[in-house]
Amino acid sequence: MKRPRIILADAHTLLLDGLKKLIEPEFEVVGAFADGLNLVEAGPQLNPTAIVLDIGMPLMNGLSAGQELKKKLPLVKLVYISMNQDGDLAGEAFRLGASGFLLKQSAAWELVQALREVVRGGYYITPLMTKGMEGSFVQNFKRRRNSKLSLTLRQKEVLQLLAEGRSMKEVGFLLNVSLRTVAFHKYTIMDRLQINNNAELIEYAMRTVLLAA
Repeated sequence: MKRPRIILADAHTLLLDGLKKLIEPEFEVVGAFADGLNLVEAGPQLNPTAIVLDIGMPLMNGLSAGQELKKKLPLVKLVYISMNQDGDLAGEAFRLGASGFLLKQSAAWELVQALREVVRGGYYITPLMTKGMEGSFVQNFKRRRNSKLSLTLRQKEVLQLLAEGRSMKEVGFLLNVSLRTVAFHKYTIMDRLQINNNAELIEYAMRTVLLAA
């Protein structure tokens, strides 16, 4: 019997190596990618059964990459891993077609369990996640989707980099603007959209800005 074909995608090579060793006795790892853009371009040719991908990848974040992959591979199972223990972010991942969601601090055996579950058509979310995430996500997303607020190009650039996990200092360096300017854009966006914390800002960036780009 053929083993399910798995792709791994994460910016950290050591983590990719560790995940590969963890799942290979039961699954066949057919590819590994360090960014979302290469994953979208080359992943479909590997005919994967499931893809394990980090939400915070460079060039293209995991949610955007997952949405593109679902267009090319409607039957593929997506298992997201993240450092962000935010219920809204997990809710958005499932709304966009995820079959599993894990935290990077989850126990190692959970990935094997998650892959077993999704390969047979089920769903898996780590017990570490907060209960009731779906309700809060739906409420916040509907409010922002209907707000009809638009962002400037520079604000979108700031959001893109923040969603990739960059610090405000790094954003300023990459965009050649001062730290004060980056902070101004960030907090102006949060004020206009009634966003209260960084987790909500990242969720908004990934769904409303990055997926619409």
